[in-house]
Amino acid sequence: MSVTTLIPPATARPAHRDGNVLRWLAAYTSSLVGDSVYYMALAWAAARSGSAGQAGLVLAVGAVPRALLMLGGGVIADRFGPRLVVIGSDAARSVIILGMAAALLLSGPHLWLLIVIALVFGAVDAVLLPALGALPPRITGPGELARVQGLKGLATRVAGVAGAPLGGLAVALGGTAATFAVAGGLFAVSTLLLVRVRIAGLDGDGRQTKESPLRDLSDGLRYIRGHRLLAPLMLVLAIGELGFAAPLNIGLTLLAKERAWGASGMGWIVAAFGAGAGAASLLLSVRGRIPRAGLVLPVSLLGATMAIAGLAYAPSVALAAVAGVFMGLLAGLSGALCGALMQTATAPAYLGRVTAVASLFTLGIAPLGYPVAGAAIGVWGTTPVFLAGAGVCATGAVIGLASGRLRRAELPH
Repeated sequence: MSVTTLIPPATARPAHRDGNVLRWLAAYTSSLVGDSVYYMALAWAAARSGSAGQAGLVLAVGAVPRALLMLGGGVIADRFGPRLVVIGSDAARSVIILGMAAALLLSGPHLWLLIVIALVFGAVDAVLLPALGALPPRITGPGELARVQGLKGLATRVAGVAGAPLGGLAVALGGTAATFAVAGGLFAVSTLLLVRVRIAGLDGDGRQTKESPLRDLSDGLRYIRGHRLLAPLMLVLAIGELGFAAPLNIGLTLLAKERAWGASGMGWIVAAFGAGAGAASLLLSVRGRIPRAGLVLPVSLLGATMAIAGLAYAPSVALAAVAGVFMGLLAGLSGALCGALMQTATAPAYLGRVTAVASLFTLGIAPLGYPVAGAAIGVWGTTPVFLAGAGVCATGAVIGLASGRLRRAELPH
């Protein structure tokens, strides 16, 4: 039966003072921390059960079903509604990981078992992530979506700080099985909190359709391609992420090694980036809305490209950390505005599929540049590769500035 509830009206209280949004935020944070603990448990178990290459294989295989099934996950979210999909997927993750903890107590960390759990977890993630992206318009009003993006960014920073120490403590005190149990418990907490979140239905949720899933997917892709705002927005996101991900995720490690800054130097740069990204999230969380968001987005991305280029020429850790702060601040701001504009511009019936395409670019396609960037750095050094990444990001920013519809886009009051 089709749900015909309209988008929730803007509430009297802003999102950061709305108990319903805060319950969702607590669930989201618990899930993110659980992710960090899970990956630490998986990496530790893989390292104990095989060689370094086999451990890398275990960590990599989970990305395969996530990339292959992500678009299908968007179709599922739009067909059945994100509430059912998110709660079901989070509960499934809890059961799977707690089951893994029990299996490890009985049989030990066999390599084949770790590969299976990584594949299953990746497949569930492919269903969960598009539904997660479709939730914010269902828990608050359109005028609060930028603030929700800011709160999500803060949750990501908190999870990044808390997840690794918690996982390390669990490994030290209880071993791999206990660490998996902690991750499964965090997913269970997330599920329980999500059940208590009031999630409004929108037009098209749980709709009955005679179309095949493949036809639904094609319809979603045509919708994005023909949308005058979503089409350039998705292009900016894809190109910007492609240029930004490799320098940040693989380039920083090799930059610190090339310039003899050591692990501590890399740590300072990563911390500076996190501080900048956290400041951008805090700004959106407090202000709730950035005027002329469609123009600020590509301008911020262009500023982030200058920070990437500056990082390539930084002669010291201190100056590299300054570049990292600006890179995190401007990239975080452009990313949050991209998410808010995407959610306000998308018709409710397509939110899952649009989120799936965006997630595919950020989590599936962009990481493909890592081995290419690593090989290029091995041949030419870090500076040309950082400059190339900055050039790709700048191309995305120019495309955004060239789109009149995107430049004029505003977030609702």
